[in-house]
Amino acid sequence: MTVESTAAHKPRRSAGSKAGATGTERTTRTTARKSAEPELVQLLTPEGKRVKNARNAEYAKYVAGVTPEDLRGLYRDMVLTRRFDAEATALQRQGELGLWASLLGQEAAQIGSGRATREDDYVFPTYREHGVAWCRGVDPTNLLGMFRGVNNGGWDPNSNNFHLYTIVIGSQTLHATGYAMGVAKDGADSAVIAYFGDGASSQGDVAESFTFSAVYNAPVVFFCQNNQWAISEPTEKQTRVPLYQRAQGYGFPGVRVDGNDVLACLAVTRWALERARNGEGPTLVEAYTYRMGAHTTSDDPTKYRADEEREAWEAKDPILRLRRHLEASNHTDEGFFAELEAESEALGRRVREAVRAMPDPDRFAIFENVYADGHALVDEERAQFAAYQASFATESESGFAAGTGGN
Repeated sequence: MTVESTAAHKPRRSAGSKAGATGTERTTRTTARKSAEPELVQLLTPEGKRVKNARNAEYAKYVAGVTPEDLRGLYRDMVLTRRFDAEATALQRQGELGLWASLLGQEAAQIGSGRATREDDYVFPTYREHGVAWCRGVDPTNLLGMFRGVNNGGWDPNSNNFHLYTIVIGSQTLHATGYAMGVAKDGADSAVIAYFGDGASSQGDVAESFTFSAVYNAPVVFFCQNNQWAISEPTEKQTRVPLYQRAQGYGFPGVRVDGNDVLACLAVTRWALERARNGEGPTLVEAYTYRMGAHTTSDDPTKYRADEEREAWEAKDPILRLRRHLEASNHTDEGFFAELEAESEALGRRVREAVRAMPDPDRFAIFENVYADGHALVDEERAQFAAYQASFATESESGFAAGTGGN
């Protein structure tokens, strides 16, 4: 498997498919979206060339000390994260996971921002931040327990300062804001970062988070991965202004960064986190990127978006972009890429084996910790469930006995 390829993950659609928008409608919308793409902070072009201009100067200094070894490390992070994500997608398709939310195409936004955090910072993710989890030292196999249905999370949030995945859209921004307010009251110089998508930016929880963080000058960075599709709803149907401009109405800065440029994401997030630690309050970072695959494995993006749009973004692939830069700068050789390919395949095998070895959960655990002092209704439901489970053993024994007697 070629680790940096997105072609293997292209959704398939019949040329004559009439599901959803027509081909003409989607092509027209794609053209309009391309022409509407805004200026953003970019340090690496899609061709892998460094960008130097006055607009980027404020942020470029935050990656001035990045070494070739650091660049190789960022590349490795993105490649292994994509390999893990591809394996998880395959496992779901084979019935080993109930659902999976892919990050394909968003590796630079996650790795760049994740590597900008310090150990004492606290991270509040949604359910797609597999790359950020990697940066925080969470074993990737621990991310899969919830999607397999064997646990409610899979890791201790306080071990890595990385909160459990949040399924309720946008609610983690409130948790992050409250935590950041507590950090400020404690006098700590750490910061908090909350991840959410463009769809979640329309949620009331996010608006409340902006209000409280601004009023209390909370040390929190709101990192919005604008992958341009809230399931089947394009961003232009959610807002009349670029998402980062929403911060102005709440009284704190917002900045839009090229979400497929890992260097730019690293620089802008470092800048925003520094502001938070210095007591300058919240920042909204909009990482302008693209969801290359489906919203989740239950989704079919060919019903609502054009192939031309996806193909245009494949040319901006974050991994290929950094590889081009590494090669053009003579920062690596073929041996590095070969070793990384082998490492990624080993990771895929480890993930697959770990998922299949996960033990079934305690079926009665659902009744625990519902009420602090217990509850009669829960006790009744537990007893009913116990009787239901026991009926299977009785039926099995009866069937076995009947079969034995028949012989």
